[in-house]
Amino acid sequence: MGLLVFMRNLLLALCLFLVLGFLYYSAWKLHLLRWEDSNSVVLSFDSVGHTIGSEYDKLGFLLNLDSKLPPELASKYANFSEGVCKPGYASALMTVIFPKFSKPAPMFLDDSFRKWARIRDFVPPFGIKGQDNLIKAILSATKDYRLTPALDSLSCRRCIIVGNGGVLANKSLGLKIDDYDVVIRLNSAPVKGFEKDVGGKTTLRITYPEGAIQKMEQYEKDSLFVLAGFKWQDFKWLKYIVYKEKVSASDGFWKSVATRVPREPHEIRILNPYFIQEAAFSFIGLPFNNGLMGRGNIPTLGSVAITMALHNCDEVAVAGFGYDMSSPNAPLHYYENIKMSAIKESWTHNIQREKEFLRKLVKARVITDLTSGI
Repeated sequence: MGLLVFMRNLLLALCLFLVLGFLYYSAWKLHLLRWEDSNSVVLSFDSVGHTIGSEYDKLGFLLNLDSKLPPELASKYANFSEGVCKPGYASALMTVIFPKFSKPAPMFLDDSFRKWARIRDFVPPFGIKGQDNLIKAILSATKDYRLTPALDSLSCRRCIIVGNGGVLANKSLGLKIDDYDVVIRLNSAPVKGFEKDVGGKTTLRITYPEGAIQKMEQYEKDSLFVLAGFKWQDFKWLKYIVYKEKVSASDGFWKSVATRVPREPHEIRILNPYFIQEAAFSFIGLPFNNGLMGRGNIPTLGSVAITMALHNCDEVAVAGFGYDMSSPNAPLHYYENIKMSAIKESWTHNIQREKEFLRKLVKARVITDLTSGI
């Protein structure tokens, strides 16, 4: 009798263990699939050349990008007053013009980054393969993986990406730019002295080592420093910055880099490299090149920032984008006297394809261009 009771209790305990194990496994799988479920975007390299139907181009964008809102969206947002943030607006429109678009994709890497299938099998800049130890060391020091608590709590978030184009000069858009919830700036484009045209607010500054501000006094207060890792040396550089170690100038950089960034570890983030991958292969249609960096297949940082915003903001705007090659004497950047004639087709970028992608977004009203430069 005692043996039967023992066996019964053992079986009950085993069943309970199996149930708990199943629940734990299911929760873990749901965590992994939070932006990788079966309805999400087809992997970028598979989508190149793939046609959904005759009304779509080879990348999957609508051929007829009507500037009018589709009836269902027009009805949904009909009662919103001018200037009021419209929840889900950018992703809803993006899905209309690009049905493969799937919104879930976190802005920054967090401590579960090794489980993200979309990026773990690609080397930089399209993934994190080979960078596990460096990234783990960085994240163990930074500990924060999101925006600020105030921004995370917003029910609707308006974001603007401020480009560095000369089209911003003398437009007096500073106050309008500062009115956005999230203001994203790129590389070392200065703010001080140009507030009237570009605003004074910076939420995120996205950069890589060669593009980072080198003069400490030019950094704004209260902004997050975000690394876009284009090569393995970039992650090594960020580790030096986070731990305030000496930066070596001979670490494979193509020009001088910042040796210090006036930010504490909790103010530093690593951009999710999926946005570089998606911008390059899904949105712009650059050469896949077996998932490796190659000639003409790296998107500009501006396109990457816009891609990030489409996934994480309800409304998206840009200012300072677009190069007017027909005006060789126009300023290339808003903060210096270099002329448009100085620009050359980059070894790594395909500027014409990027312009076509951005024009699609503007024409379809997915993004708003404050400077009408695209």
